[in-house]
Amino acid sequence: MADEGCTETIVSVVPDDEGKEKFKKCDQIAFHRRQVQGPTLHYCALLDTLVLKEKVAIFEVLEPDSQVRLLLTISAISNGNAVRIFIDELQPIKARYRVQDVLIQEPICEPLRVQQRRGDSVSLTWGLGQHQARVWSRPLRVEVLCGEEVVVTFNPTDKLRFETLQNHSRTSQTENHDEQSGLHRETFRQFVDIQANGPSSVGADFRFHGFRHVYGLPEHADSLLLKDTRGSEPYRLYNLDVFAYKTNSRLGLYGSVPLLLAHRPDRTLGLFWLNTSETLVDVHYTPSHEERKRSRVPPQTDVGWLSESGVLDCMVLLGPTPHLAFSQYAQLTGPQALPPLFSLGYHQSRWNYDDEADVKAVDAGFDLHAIPYDVIWLDIEHTDGKRYFTWDPVHFPDPLGLQRHLVARKRKLVVISDPHLKMDPGWPLYNEARNGGHFVKDREGNIYQGSCWPGESCYLDYSNPATRSWYSTQFSLDKYTGSTPSLFVWNDMNEPSVFGGPEQTMPKDTVHHGGWEHRDLHNLYGFLQHMSTAEGLVTRSAGSERSFVLSRSFFAGSQRFGAVWTGDNVASWEYLQISIPMLLSLSVVGVAFCGADVGGFVKDPHPELLVRWYQAGSLQPFFRGHSAITTRRREPWLFGDAVTAAIRSAVQSRYRLLPYWYTLFYLSQRCGLAPLRPLWVEFPREENTFSVDHQYMIGAALLVCPVTEAGAREVQVVLPGSGEVWYDVQSMEQVRGGQTVRMPVTLDTVPVFQRGGTVVPRRAGCGSCTADLELLPFCLTVALGSNGGAVGELYLDNGHSFGYRDRKDFCLRRFSMLSGRLVCCCASEEGRFTSGSVVQSVIVMGMSKKPSRVTAHISAGSKSVTVKFGFEEAGHVLTVTGLNLKVEEDWEIHTE
Repeated sequence: MADEGCTETIVSVVPDDEGKEKFKKCDQIAFHRRQVQGPTLHYCALLDTLVLKEKVAIFEVLEPDSQVRLLLTISAISNGNAVRIFIDELQPIKARYRVQDVLIQEPICEPLRVQQRRGDSVSLTWGLGQHQARVWSRPLRVEVLCGEEVVVTFNPTDKLRFETLQNHSRTSQTENHDEQSGLHRETFRQFVDIQANGPSSVGADFRFHGFRHVYGLPEHADSLLLKDTRGSEPYRLYNLDVFAYKTNSRLGLYGSVPLLLAHRPDRTLGLFWLNTSETLVDVHYTPSHEERKRSRVPPQTDVGWLSESGVLDCMVLLGPTPHLAFSQYAQLTGPQALPPLFSLGYHQSRWNYDDEADVKAVDAGFDLHAIPYDVIWLDIEHTDGKRYFTWDPVHFPDPLGLQRHLVARKRKLVVISDPHLKMDPGWPLYNEARNGGHFVKDREGNIYQGSCWPGESCYLDYSNPATRSWYSTQFSLDKYTGSTPSLFVWNDMNEPSVFGGPEQTMPKDTVHHGGWEHRDLHNLYGFLQHMSTAEGLVTRSAGSERSFVLSRSFFAGSQRFGAVWTGDNVASWEYLQISIPMLLSLSVVGVAFCGADVGGFVKDPHPELLVRWYQAGSLQPFFRGHSAITTRRREPWLFGDAVTAAIRSAVQSRYRLLPYWYTLFYLSQRCGLAPLRPLWVEFPREENTFSVDHQYMIGAALLVCPVTEAGAREVQVVLPGSGEVWYDVQSMEQVRGGQTVRMPVTLDTVPVFQRGGTVVPRRAGCGSCTADLELLPFCLTVALGSNGGAVGELYLDNGHSFGYRDRKDFCLRRFSMLSGRLVCCCASEEGRFTSGSVVQSVIVMGMSKKPSRVTAHISAGSKSVTVKFGFEEAGHVLTVTGLNLKVEEDWEIHTE
């Protein structure tokens, strides 16, 4: 059934919203115009200036016509197979901005040595010599080689751009003459941006040799595979509050991660462009995807980067596998933080629940309808006049009582905290922030004033370590009146959003701590609030408890602090469809804990759409239903019994699968591999998977194809791997890989396949929330591969503390089956956690014949017992029940 409301006009929730015209196109961006229309520059490397110093190679770079001199630094990052290329001015009049807080530490580098020196080039190598960086003089190029193959070239077409800083006193005389070109001031609509140090953009292009598929660069409402941008808009990385954003668009949205991944069947590479100013990225495929079949030209992909300010700092990740590329990136920016278990459950949110009675009624409704959930959320209306860290005295007079009510049901509360503070001299928190110098300043040195939900507001300067520390302390129980340890936080509007501001954000010429302009660190602003909030919640518990913080804005490294979501989406089928590639794009750049508002934030979903969105959301990392204040209520039981039953089934399935999800997040925290994965990550040599973005893998074991079309009666599912075996999770029917299958669907159908050769742990029930899960036994689903074997892991800890990290208070078990023997053994000797949980049943799919008997063997006591089993002949499915085998003990199950 179609979404009957899809043609309704969308009314913005933003006061006096001017619509999409308030956002720039590339021809309205002055630094882009300058670089596209400006003179051609020809930089050359002065090879005789080479200095090998402190594990880096340093070259002077000269542009002969302008006599601009730069400094090129090349380094090889240890243990990560990455090459860093760094360019700054040789003698700047002042320091240029360098990104802080994103890298978890300054990378450790390996000593470089000269491999070969010629008249026009110098080749550097390191370690065992399997990689090289070859620097060419005229024009400057840097080739990165794996073995003897050039895989990446820096500046292949001589497009290096580097605008040097200028004295303001010198440039101010010519400002008015250069307004048209935007040389020192930029005018967009009614807004004037004064560039204190003149133009300062940097840019370069890279060529990926032999590659024709590139990914990454979130956040955009577009396909997973990046598109060729010739003749159209580049991908824009500029964090913006875009209400009901357009789909199939390269407009910058709420967050930015300047990581690009290039993939071909035998190699995966990454390019991390470490710059937090506005950035534009062009992608050119040669031959184009349309010309590929009739062209004999070797494939290559050219990627051009252009940032408004800062230095040129980029890292080439050498893979060569997808898993290694993800690990190399995680070594730079950190892996996904292990979330508390409750945060992987279902979250119920709305802007806004009316009062405490409303919250309690919704909470009771979930129990009444047997739908598990863990967290209920309060939006801005819960505060006293949009003053964060406060409670509305009429509608939420007893926040402690409300939280105690939820805790008694083992549930949590999340409240919103935005980065702006209401300008109210009668509010002690505002006065404390003002007197402490914690606000962003305007270009004249006064406190910057903008507008957001409270009206006139001031914006906290999270780039200041003192401000971050001050902000973090506001979450302490003695300062945040009405808060308890069961209260967690949601950072919204932190792009930052400024109503009536240029592109609805903060002017670029506002000033942060250290005198840096907002243009230098715009894309880092939300990251810094996210970091401060997470640190505040951890500090609240004296460092013992994991935090949960959801942020709308993000940057590279935000994965260390919690979750993100895709912002103000719309209740229509196209937004459900686009949510999948959006989440996959986030996942491949390390932001693993991600989700989209189930049902759509804006407008009212048709019941069929709502069901399909719950089904999709239940099989994605962050699972929250959320809706705008202008929408009708949409608790799952308000649409009739059939809809309630379908949603209940999806949510209950999510809870049963949480042991698998939690294990994947633990492994992600260890190695940087996200739970949600495009097919090509698990099947890197199968080119037919490289552009698939309507289905995905959860870990290595489960393939998911959500139903995203109205009235669907059938879906096509790509099952990769000609030598693979797949099993329909619902019917347990066996299907061979290497084909696309047509699968009939009903409203209750969610196409999920388990990959042969895997073991997936589930709980035998779902309870009412995640806290109930520890009381329930496990069921293992073993899917035998073509070799008759299978393997899987299960991670357990207490679900909420840092004990797993600080005291090795965790348990990691491995299950493996081969030749009719299922073995449970320890996968990490250092783990010390005991849960008391047991495996109650085992399902084995793909058994060739019915066994005569099944026995369980407890290794410690050499105890063997015969156990009950059933066998389904047609499907070759063995079910073993009544086991009661402790997860922490070694044991085996034998089939004879």
